[in-house]
Amino acid sequence: MFVLVAGGGRTAAQLAALLLGQNHEVYVIERRPEVLAHLHHELPTESIVEGNAADIRVLEQAGIRQAQVLAACTPNDSDNLVLCFVARTRYGVSRTIAQVNNPRNAWLFDAKFHVDVALNQSEILARLIEEEMSLGDMMTLLKLRKGEYSLVEEKIPAGARAVGMAIQDLGLTEQCVIAAVIRKGKMVVPRGNTILEPNDEVLAVTDRPGAERLASLLAAPGAGVRVPPSA
Repeated sequence: MFVLVAGGGRTAAQLAALLLGQNHEVYVIERRPEVLAHLHHELPTESIVEGNAADIRVLEQAGIRQAQVLAACTPNDSDNLVLCFVARTRYGVSRTIAQVNNPRNAWLFDAKFHVDVALNQSEILARLIEEEMSLGDMMTLLKLRKGEYSLVEEKIPAGARAVGMAIQDLGLTEQCVIAAVIRKGKMVVPRGNTILEPNDEVLAVTDRPGAERLASLLAAPGAGVRVPPSA
């Protein structure tokens, strides 16, 4: 995959290093001397393009015509928006990702400027905190389909509502599927008539409402699972 990263700050440098480690073709565009000095210590010189990412000539020199993904990570929100817009409308880049520097500008980072994914750190942190607070001891192991679904895990404490119940009687939503049960270190393939026991570790693939329902069934007595008002 050919990835073009506009901006060479710490987030961009780490992103580029990870992608290079996965054998992707990556070029980082940066013009600030102090940032370039840092980049040359972290990335191969041939992956660094010196210049202004907002300059069409620099973009073309970096290979935007061949890029499959553009990650706009400059410290200027207006530049990031313009880069995504130009990448899609002029060069047909199939995937655009933009860093949001000022949370007040987040509403601009959508289809109007051809931003496929907006990285708003404030929003990400708020969602993580809300998720941790609302799902109790349930742990999210993996996000699927842009976060619409998750692979979650929780160990069933004694006294939980689900103890002694068959999976088919839990009343789970259609979007919540128990994928495995780990019992005494061994995997139990879940069936509808599988009875859940204390200390079982339950792994499920679920959407947000399904996770909330499952968390309430697996919670310790009196723990309480707070459902966010927006859910």
